[in-house]
Amino acid sequence: MIFYSLQETLLLIAAAIAIDWIIGDPKWPTHPVIWIGRLIRVLEKYLRAKEEGRSAAQVKATGILLTAVTLVMSFGSMWAITAAAAWIHPWVGYIVSAWFISTTIAVKGLKDAAMLVYRPLIADKLEDARKYVGYIVGRDTTQLTPSEASRAAVETVAENTVDAFVSPILFALIGAAPVAMMYRTANTLDSMVGYRNERYVNFGWCSARTDDVLNYFPARFTGQMLTVAALLHKGMSAARAWSSIREFASRHPSPNSGIPESAVAGALGIELGGLNYYFGEPSERARMGWPLRELEPYDIVRSVWLLYAVSILMMVGVLTIWLFLL
Repeated sequence: MIFYSLQETLLLIAAAIAIDWIIGDPKWPTHPVIWIGRLIRVLEKYLRAKEEGRSAAQVKATGILLTAVTLVMSFGSMWAITAAAAWIHPWVGYIVSAWFISTTIAVKGLKDAAMLVYRPLIADKLEDARKYVGYIVGRDTTQLTPSEASRAAVETVAENTVDAFVSPILFALIGAAPVAMMYRTANTLDSMVGYRNERYVNFGWCSARTDDVLNYFPARFTGQMLTVAALLHKGMSAARAWSSIREFASRHPSPNSGIPESAVAGALGIELGGLNYYFGEPSERARMGWPLRELEPYDIVRSVWLLYAVSILMMVGVLTIWLFLL
């Protein structure tokens, strides 16, 4: 196995963050997450081919098998690719590893998706904004008001500050590209099968719980990072961000998502959560933060600012530790 020193790993992570800032999600070759998704669908189809008549425990067992096989395959394939690259030349190994780590994070991609909602909102093109909101959330979007469309985008940026940046960076610290990609696989499994509906409540149980466990520490670390980031913006409140986490995070049905969402809500002085519709049915989501003012489209930009502030703080931290180890 390829073992990188901590100093090497830190530089790989710094390079990966820079690559993501500049390039974002690659258009070519096909993004690794797309291949992971295809693998999950193939394995799901195979494992559920003869599911009729199975007990709930048996369906859970096949879901556990899906999670285990997918995680092992993603780790193993990434280890093989990076090992082969390092065998060709150490610098080839560095470049390949840094690039693959960059594909597990999505700061630029998340910003781009949020801005696709923001731009039509400020141009009074609500139908376009609703369309782009539909790309990033699962709720009904056809009747969203400008405030609701803004809320959806802000919630997405806040929640994914964990999934799309902090978590993969922390797992890359443990084992570079193979471990970062294994985390990304777990997160993809949760997004594809980790639902509590009739189809996936048992089959996706293991995938959902695995994602919860892996994000437990990163979510709480992100809450602290968002609080520090709020200190750097004169229009935001770090004290309110921290108070909001303590007051509202536990109300969220997810053990992790409520932390970044409540932190962002508190920092901006807005309320997130509330009434959403799924397939025409109303669903009241836990409310985060205090509505000190009405939520507006520019809050999307503010949430993106917090995302980038966290990524810059992480970059500074990574490079500081690297310099300390010299």
